[in-house]
Amino acid sequence: MSDNKVILNYDGNAYEYPIVDSTIGDRGIDISKLRDQTGLITLDLGYKNTGATISEITYLDGDNGELYYRGYPIEQIAEKSNFTEVMYLLLNGSLPTTEQFAGFEKGIKKYNFVADEMKRLIDVFPRSAHPMGVLSSLTSALTAFNPKAVDVNSKEDMDHAAEMLIAKFSHLCAWTYRKKMGLPINHGDDSLNYVENFYKMCFRRPNQEFHLDSTVVNALEKLLILHADHEQNCSTSTVRMVGSAHTGLFASVSAGISALWGPLHGGANQAVIEMLEMIENDGGDVAKYVEKAKNKEDNFRLMGFGHRVYKNFDPRATIIKKAADDILNSLGIEDKALDIARQLERVALEDDYFVSRKLYPNVDFYSGIIYRALGIPTEMFTVMFALGRLPGWISQWKEMRLHNDPIGRPRQVYQGSAKRDYVDISAR
Repeated sequence: MSDNKVILNYDGNAYEYPIVDSTIGDRGIDISKLRDQTGLITLDLGYKNTGATISEITYLDGDNGELYYRGYPIEQIAEKSNFTEVMYLLLNGSLPTTEQFAGFEKGIKKYNFVADEMKRLIDVFPRSAHPMGVLSSLTSALTAFNPKAVDVNSKEDMDHAAEMLIAKFSHLCAWTYRKKMGLPINHGDDSLNYVENFYKMCFRRPNQEFHLDSTVVNALEKLLILHADHEQNCSTSTVRMVGSAHTGLFASVSAGISALWGPLHGGANQAVIEMLEMIENDGGDVAKYVEKAKNKEDNFRLMGFGHRVYKNFDPRATIIKKAADDILNSLGIEDKALDIARQLERVALEDDYFVSRKLYPNVDFYSGIIYRALGIPTEMFTVMFALGRLPGWISQWKEMRLHNDPIGRPRQVYQGSAKRDYVDISAR
């Protein structure tokens, strides 16, 4: 707590509320006694100015385009770490030693399989089912095969639950992809690291020798790292809210998947590709759509440019742009929609209209390009997002339980009818 206070003068009385200091970034006003003392609550639609928790995991500065995982700048993490190390960092608070890393990776590989009964569950879904609906259902179903509650007072229990979900979730994501593509499901390969294993489970074709493309693996590593956590967004807040009822980890993450499914949250990179396809189907005239985007009277908006949180630039976009370029150059793909994407990127980086408004390409723009280049269908994009976000969800759930946060229970300002008497149906 800070020595500073906020004084609220209301109804002839003065009330003092302490300031809660931060390491960096926004400080908070502790209003936990506001309602009891004044009969008032705060009204903050969408919780844009409300801190629901105190966290030590991730910090982002939207004005300056900064993102830190446990204090480490995302630029350093993306350049020097792989996804497994980032998972350890988020879950445990520090980078692992060689021994800790080996133990963590061994713990994940111990659960590098999924029960046979889960195969029968995925067979029930039609190929037309949306992959996020399939993934959410399968994740929730894991609870039936792992019914033991997590003892939050036991580090061993917490680590066990995290390793189990991390290992099995990659299978569920890969199986969801192969269900969508009409391919037989693959199993894990303990000789590979986490991302290589996922890549192989997704893309190994029947009766064909599989080759690990290092450019693709590197791009997937970067994408998963960049999506690993992002403060108290909609899906993360959902995981914490559901978990605050002492709901289990798997069920809490399943709820987070459903929140991520929403087009205003996890579906942005899918919207990018749909926009590119629309421009392609209309003749591919990029200049026409740039002018439409500039026209305030036109409802058209360029998807994948600018960011609601990052008011300057998205630091993740700078990192993933190179991976996108490498993928397109390495695979030698000829795709009109991706050509349109490159034209739009050039305009956004050079045209004063976009530069002055800081409407730079964001991480969704480049991730959509990479996924399309890899042949991943647009409906699967959000599943890839979920795989990256998994360690953040688990870390946030773990932190919430260790802090023993109270059950989430927002208030409301009621503006419905005042008290009125019931009228019999014959007299209405």
